[in-house]
Amino acid sequence: MQASLSLLSPAVPRPSYVVQSALPLPPSKPINLRFCGLRREALGFSPLGRSDSHRVRLSAPSRSSTISASSSSGNGSPPKSFDYDLLIIGAGVGGHGAALHAVEKGLKTAIVEGDVVGGTCVNRGCVPSKALLAVSGRMRELQNEHHLKALGLQVSAAGYDRQGVADHANNLATKIRNSLTNSMNSLGVDILTGVGTILGPQKVQIGSSDKVVTAKDIIIATGSVPFVPKGIEVDGKTVITSDHALKLEFVPEWIAIVGSGYIGLEFSDVYTALGSEVTFIEALDQLMPGFDPEIGKLAQRVLINPRKIDYQTGVFASKITPAKDGKPVTIELIDAKTKEPKETLEVDAALIATGRAPFTQGLGLENVDVATQRGFIPVDERMRVIDANGKLVPHLFCIGDANGKMMLAHAASAQGISVVEQVTGRDHVLNHLSIPAACFTHPEISMVGLTEPQAREKAEKEGFEVSIAKTSFKANTKALAENEGEGLAKLIYRPDNGEILGVHIFGLHAADLIHEASNAIALGTRIQDIKFAVHAHPTLSEVLDELFKSAKVAHVPSPVSEPVAV
Repeated sequence: MQASLSLLSPAVPRPSYVVQSALPLPPSKPINLRFCGLRREALGFSPLGRSDSHRVRLSAPSRSSTISASSSSGNGSPPKSFDYDLLIIGAGVGGHGAALHAVEKGLKTAIVEGDVVGGTCVNRGCVPSKALLAVSGRMRELQNEHHLKALGLQVSAAGYDRQGVADHANNLATKIRNSLTNSMNSLGVDILTGVGTILGPQKVQIGSSDKVVTAKDIIIATGSVPFVPKGIEVDGKTVITSDHALKLEFVPEWIAIVGSGYIGLEFSDVYTALGSEVTFIEALDQLMPGFDPEIGKLAQRVLINPRKIDYQTGVFASKITPAKDGKPVTIELIDAKTKEPKETLEVDAALIATGRAPFTQGLGLENVDVATQRGFIPVDERMRVIDANGKLVPHLFCIGDANGKMMLAHAASAQGISVVEQVTGRDHVLNHLSIPAACFTHPEISMVGLTEPQAREKAEKEGFEVSIAKTSFKANTKALAENEGEGLAKLIYRPDNGEILGVHIFGLHAADLIHEASNAIALGTRIQDIKFAVHAHPTLSEVLDELFKSAKVAHVPSPVSEPVAV
């Protein structure tokens, strides 16, 4: 449950490509804004139409459906006129974000969807999982007699209605899906129903009909599906993926969760709050392998050890058979290194939380000479698609889970906005190290930038020192008022120049707190500047305030201009 269900999975290592550009180079002095999907108003640029001497004017293409083609390809000829300025294949969060930004830029835009608007995040991921996690959070509060007593509260035994919980998740997904659809309709985005197949340069077939749509630029935003390893039989009832689990059709007494990343952790939070016993099966030698090791150890002490959770690490689930004819689910475990059999578990249900796989089959990529890498569509740093010969495919982009750079819903949206900036004449490269991630357990985990091992590896290669600063939630007034002092914030930085390399938080509302750090990284703000920021008291934001103030940075000139006193 992330992508944040975060639907997060570690970024898959990308092969290195030698890119031979087939497109015109950007202007000699591009405006290179490394921001994480911020509107121009947030950057100090006024919306078009206001009288402001500092306004930045952009020359956006006309909304006319006829545009001159600017390039050609060996795989057939591009059309000389177009139905749309921009066509987006996939109406998930990434495609939706790109469509809205394209309309703002004056582009005639269409979005193709073969399933339902909202994609994985809205229908089978981030949104319904947050509804289930909201329930698990309330249940934990009501079941924690010690916590309630400390606050002077007395509550009778808490219970829940399974169907009511499931309805809450489904109703929320429906509401958000309708909201996304209405927002695109109101802005004039054409929603084309059917599977989009690329026929050639700037041509897409819609569904199985003869309908072909042309566009000057095309964005692939088809997302991902749950990854199920070989040997695992999914029946959707007792052996399930996150897609099935979010329906909450039953709450098993004992469930095995294969994988201890974001998805597995969030579901363990839900199931244990509702009364299930959980067994984690993790192929690596430690739980939560994608997290900063120090944060992971603390999270294990709080989120796993006190709860009805046990775990086995260093093992593969080589075969999982669904329950049938009164027999339980069977899980055959083997040693991850030696592949020797270890034991067989018998449980009521098994959740496969082994990450996500790109949904890129049937797109017609062969028609533009594009070969996927482990299912992912190869792209450069500007999300431009790379063909089998290492050349850029003109006017074709890929964002989100389908390119594997960062499998997060909000990363897909930021990539889509970045692409729209480029096709409207403004060079833009997204800084993925500034994109935050979150795991919505209780308490939450959030992070941005590098982990400590990653930062130290980078420092060794580039020849600089790394320092660490930490603050505890136990020193925060607001956290103590909530009786939620269990938590830690960690800052990884360069002491020589104050550059923020990474921030990791475990504690109350960590997912909300991380954005001060992520925006600082995106804007290039150094510690010696951000430590002068003022935070309201008493708030949880002071955890970050104390964190930055505790960092020891050498005296260096500030790259930020001096403020004007008013």
